[in-house]
Amino acid sequence: MVAGGPQSPPDAGARLRGRDIVCVGFADWRTDLWTNQHHLMSRLARDNRILFVESLGLRQPRLAGRDVGRMARRLRRGLAPPRAADGLHVLSPLVLPLHRFAAARAVNRRLLPALVGRATRRLGLRRPILWAYVPQAEVLVEGLDPSLVVYHCVDDIAAQPGVAAADFRAAESRFAATADLVLASAPGLAERLRGVAANVLYAPNVADTARFAAALEPGPVDVALQALPRPRAVFTGAVVSSKLDMELIAAVARRRPAVSFALVGPVGPGDPLTDVSLLEAEPNVHLLGGRDYAELPAVLRGADVGLIPYARNELTASIFPMKVYEYLAAGLPVVATELPSIAGVAEVATASDPEAFAVAVDRALADGGAEARARRSRAAAGHSWDARLAEIATAVEALPPRPPAEARR
Repeated sequence: MVAGGPQSPPDAGARLRGRDIVCVGFADWRTDLWTNQHHLMSRLARDNRILFVESLGLRQPRLAGRDVGRMARRLRRGLAPPRAADGLHVLSPLVLPLHRFAAARAVNRRLLPALVGRATRRLGLRRPILWAYVPQAEVLVEGLDPSLVVYHCVDDIAAQPGVAAADFRAAESRFAATADLVLASAPGLAERLRGVAANVLYAPNVADTARFAAALEPGPVDVALQALPRPRAVFTGAVVSSKLDMELIAAVARRRPAVSFALVGPVGPGDPLTDVSLLEAEPNVHLLGGRDYAELPAVLRGADVGLIPYARNELTASIFPMKVYEYLAAGLPVVATELPSIAGVAEVATASDPEAFAVAVDRALADGGAEARARRSRAAAGHSWDARLAEIATAVEALPPRPPAEARR
């Protein structure tokens, strides 16, 4: 099992069993940061046969840094058969990451179905559910002859740096309109997709609540975090300019010099132009680097408040951060910028400017006793991945299967 793979037992309720699933993701399977696709597919793999198709490279790569490493790995693996990993199979298809160009899209329309079709035949998958996190999976529908098509939208990918937005949105409208079920993780996504799709289920991101509740129990604290003076305000996740408000973090840190602000996550994944110089200039802001998913409870065990200092932009307007319920399951009070998706979530304080954010941090730190932490963790317990998967399974099981291709001829 991958470090950080889910270990909590599944909740009672509906479960998908005995299905063949081809999942087209927006990230690689082995990654610093687990996302919705990793959590759900690793759980579905307990009872189903899954082929996970890794990122199709929707962001135009840069010939520098981690992009070069990713391209080299993809070239090595691009024509290889699917490999077993963590109870499922992973395919790294060789496609051209130049989706803004019509010629590249034309090549990919031939390459991707051929490679995925070969993999499904090798694995013996028949009429699988096509479960796609990106609409470019539309080219697979004809060849796979799926029994169902699910479009799982967890981000406004078109708003990310380097993505060909117009082409992506056109593909999304086509794919969502033909999908049997559309899952949307934020209210803004659900509202937009209901304009083109008939069956949209709002399914916000949740957390492995049992894992993060372990932060309430005695145990080790992340070594680098423990070396910082308390109180500690902690952010976990990708440190990227497209999501984080760097100026806000620096301004709040200047207003509260006695607080240690720790950012735990890799710098720049998906946004290689990220500049952290503003943060590095503040003596009480600490960039601690990435951690395996399994190590995050030890990080949050040593935290006093969880931060979600996101910028307000087109991308974050449609994000429901997984860390909301991870922090709450760990018992932490949460301070966030005013994101539409988390408006009204209990135990999350929001602020729109540095002074208000600093005051909210003060109030959160004052509400950090053991009883308050236990209360927050109990309230978060129902927002688990297994509970969410049961809800999704109920929706999927209610769908009539598509007639096979030969029946439509």
